[in-house]
Amino acid sequence: MSGWDEGQVFYSDQAQFPRGGADPNHSSLTPHAALRKFKEFIRAFQSENGDLPYREGLVHNPKFLLVDIEDLEAFDPELSEKIRRAPSDYLPLFETATAEVLASLRSKVATETGEMEEPITGEVQVLLSSKEDSISLRLLGADYISKLVKVSGITIAASRTKAKATYVTLLCKNCKNVRMVPCRPGFGGAIVPRSCDHVAQAGEEPCPIDPWIVVPDRSKYVDQQTLKLQENPEDVPTGELPRNILLSVDRHLVQTVPPGTRLTVMGIYSIFQAANSSTTQKGAVAVRQPYIRVVGIEKIHDDTTFGPSAFTVEEEEGFKDFARSQNVYEKICSMIAPSIYGHNDVKKAVACLLFGGSRKRLPDGVRLRGDINVLLLGDPSTAKSQFLKFVEKTAPVAVYTSGKGSSAAGLTASVIRDASSREFYLEGGAMVLADGGVVCIDEFDKMRVEDRVAIHEAMEQQTISIAKAGITTVLNSRTSVLAAANPPSGRYDDLKTAQDNIDLQTTILSRFDLIFIVKDIRMYSQDKLIASHIIKVHASAGAVSKETAASDGENWLKRYIEYCRATYQPKLSDSAATMLQENYVNIRERMRVQAHETGESAVIPITVRQLEAIIRLSESLAKMTLSMEVTAEHVTEAIRLFKVSTMDAAKSGINQQINVTPELRSEIQQAEAHIRRRMGIGSHISERRLIDELTRMGMNESIVRRALLAMHARDEVEYKRERRVIFRKA
Repeated sequence: MSGWDEGQVFYSDQAQFPRGGADPNHSSLTPHAALRKFKEFIRAFQSENGDLPYREGLVHNPKFLLVDIEDLEAFDPELSEKIRRAPSDYLPLFETATAEVLASLRSKVATETGEMEEPITGEVQVLLSSKEDSISLRLLGADYISKLVKVSGITIAASRTKAKATYVTLLCKNCKNVRMVPCRPGFGGAIVPRSCDHVAQAGEEPCPIDPWIVVPDRSKYVDQQTLKLQENPEDVPTGELPRNILLSVDRHLVQTVPPGTRLTVMGIYSIFQAANSSTTQKGAVAVRQPYIRVVGIEKIHDDTTFGPSAFTVEEEEGFKDFARSQNVYEKICSMIAPSIYGHNDVKKAVACLLFGGSRKRLPDGVRLRGDINVLLLGDPSTAKSQFLKFVEKTAPVAVYTSGKGSSAAGLTASVIRDASSREFYLEGGAMVLADGGVVCIDEFDKMRVEDRVAIHEAMEQQTISIAKAGITTVLNSRTSVLAAANPPSGRYDDLKTAQDNIDLQTTILSRFDLIFIVKDIRMYSQDKLIASHIIKVHASAGAVSKETAASDGENWLKRYIEYCRATYQPKLSDSAATMLQENYVNIRERMRVQAHETGESAVIPITVRQLEAIIRLSESLAKMTLSMEVTAEHVTEAIRLFKVSTMDAAKSGINQQINVTPELRSEIQQAEAHIRRRMGIGSHISERRLIDELTRMGMNESIVRRALLAMHARDEVEYKRERRVIFRKA
C-alpha cells in the first residue's frame, strides 16, 4: 500500500492505468510509487567514482537528460523492467519526475538568493541509452509491439520538421466552452469527444452532437520529424532487399541526423493506421503499419572516427606488437585476397586503398581527401571482380555495385515524393551509404557516360551536390572507389594505342590514383603455376579448419584496418617532402618529352592530382606500420607502385611514330592505298572481310591493322557497331 497516506492524500491509479489494460502484470508498483522512485534515482544515483551524474547533468543541461538503462537497473531492477515492458506508460512519469526534480533544485537556488518565488517547471526530455546488443529489423514482430527495442541501421531519408500537437484546444460552437484534449505521442492523434459536457440551463439551446472546433493557435506543440532507417548493407542476407522502417523523432532529437548517418536507435515499437495505404479498405480495420518512436539516438561514427571504435586493451596491444614485427607490409599484402595467385602489385594497391591516407582540413575550410581510388582495367578472367568482392567483405563499410545495374541517381542521391504527405525528400545512393568506406563498381566501362559523370564530384571533392525539386543541399561521400573495367574490344589489344584500349574520358582517369592494366599473359610456366594454385584452392575448400582460419584472418584484418583509420593520421617528414617534389617534376618532364617526340599527349594525364595520389599512398603505407611520420622509404614504395601502374598504363600499347623503320612505313602506306582503292568514300565494309581480302593479296595482317589505325587517327575512317564495321569518311 505504498503511497496510501503520504501527505494525507489518497491517490487512485484507475484512470491512467485501467486494470488489465495497459499494465498486464499486476505488480505492486503504482504510478505514484514509480514517480517517487524515479525522483529518488535522479537525486541519489551515484556512479563508481562517487559523483551524482544525473543530478549534475540536469543542472548543467535542463533541456534533456540522457539516462543509461544499466544504471537504472542497478538502482532498481523493477523500474528498468517497467521501462522495457511498458515504456509508453512509464516514460511520461519519468519525464514528469525529472521536471519536478529540476524545479526543486532550482527552488533551493532561488531561496539562497533571497527570492522566495516558485520556479516554473519546464518540460525535460528523457533520452535512454543501453549497452545491450541491437536486434535486426527483420526480427521485429508482433511480440515487440509497445516494448522498448534497440535497432541499428543507416538513415536513407529525413523529412522536414513538422509541428505535432501534444494538447489540442477545442471550442464548443454553441456554448463557447473550452476544453484541452491530450494527443497520443508519435503518429497518434487526439480523440475528440462527440458531445459537450455543458449542462444546458432553462431556455438555453442544448449543445448538438460534434460541437467542437479545433483552435490551433491555442494548442500546445512540439517539433517532430520522420526518418527512414534501412538495414546496414553488411547485415542484409544475400539476394534479399534491404528492409526499412519509419522512425519518429521529436523535440531535441529533431534535425540532428542527416541522411547517410549510421545510427543505433532506442525506441518504442509502435503502430499506426496508414492514411493512404490499401489497408483503409473495408474489413482491414485491424491492419496497422509499424514504426519506431525514438527515445534515444547514438551515432556510430562522425567525421573523425571510422566505424565502431570500441577496441579492447588486449586488441590494441596485439595491433602494436604486430606493427613492431618484421615485414609488416608484406604480411598485410599476403592477407589480401589469398585465393588469387600473383598480382602482387595489385594486392599492394588494394591494401593501400583499404587503409587510406590522411584526411586534411585547410585553414580556409577546404578539405583534401585521404581516400585512394584504384582502377583495374584489362582482360576477362584476371580476377578483377574477385578483388572487388574481397574488398567488399574486408572493408569496415563497403557497397558493391555493377555498372550496368547502377544509374546516376542510384550512385549519388535521388529525390523521392512521399506518397502520404506529397512532399519531396532525399534518399542517399551507394556513394552516400558508403560514407567512410569503399564503393566497389564492377563493369565500370558498361556504365552510361552521363552516369559516370555523376560521380566526378564524389571522387574528388567527396561531396554530392543536389539541386532538384526545390531541395538544394550537399551530402558527404567520403569514400574510396575501386573500379573494374574491360577495354572496348573486350580484351586488351597490344596492336592498338593506349588511347583506343583505355576508352574512358581523361576527366575520370585523372581522378584515379592508380590505374592497373591487368593482362592475361599466355606463358607455359605461369599457366602451370596458376592452374596448380586454383586446383589447390578448390581441393582444400572443404577443409573446415582452413576455412575458419581464413575467416578469422579476414576479421582480424578488418579490425586492424578500423584501428589504423580511427587512430593514426601520418604527416610528411621533410626528407619525404623533398623526395616527392623532385620525383614529380621528373615525371612531368619525361611525359612532356614523350608528348613532344610522338606529337600527341599521353592518354592518362599526369597532373597535380597524381602528386597528391603519391602523397596519399605514402601516408597509407605509413599507417599500415602504425607510424605517425611518412619517411623516404614509404615515398620510394609509393612512387614504385605509381610507376608500375599509372605510368605503365600511360605508355602501354603501340605508338605509330615510335620504332617505325622506313621499310615498314612504306608497307603501311601501300596498305593504306589498297584500302582507299577497295573502299569508296561513304561506303561501309566489315573489318574482318577487308583484312581477309588484303591478306589474300599477300599483305601482312598486322600491317593492314596498323594502316587502319593510322587512317583512324587521321579521321579518314570511322569504326561502327563495336568496331566491327569500317566507314570511310570524305
